[in-house]
Amino acid sequence: MTEQFRSERLDAENHDLSTFTCGEKSLDRWLHEQAIAATKRGTARTWVWTDGGGAVVAYYALAAHKIVRELVPAGIGRGGPAEIPAVLLARLALARHLRGLGLGSVLVADALERVVEASRIVGARLVVVDAIAEPVAVLYETLGFRRVPNSLMLVQRISDISASYEL
Repeated sequence: MTEQFRSERLDAENHDLSTFTCGEKSLDRWLHEQAIAATKRGTARTWVWTDGGGAVVAYYALAAHKIVRELVPAGIGRGGPAEIPAVLLARLALARHLRGLGLGSVLVADALERVVEASRIVGARLVVVDAIAEPVAVLYETLGFRRVPNSLMLVQRISDISASYEL
């Protein structure tokens, strides 16, 4: 089933956002109301999966970011500058009807592969995720992310991602 999905850059002319629903109103609303504007402003880039007919069934958004070295778990920020260049996995959502099929992890892997590729062109050391809720944070921890203490923010080194996916 995962072979049928390939990420594409969001294109307002060719992608139908209107029917997308993941069940989390803030994520649905962001895609419907903000994704196109964020692209135009250059504040985030959104990538989508479609159902083959143009209807969006999953998406993620990436943005440039930085994180203060003292915030990251020991060992991750060691040797870096005071503010570590990063990529923010700003949004990630899968349509409600695709839940339970193991596609969430595939969507994350898709986003991380794109981050690794981008970091070969523009320097970045970490991927940062600001999880929307505790269960989401736990999912990211199972994918190798480490939590910033006392928060729902998680980080992972891009070099570790590249090594784990052999990219």
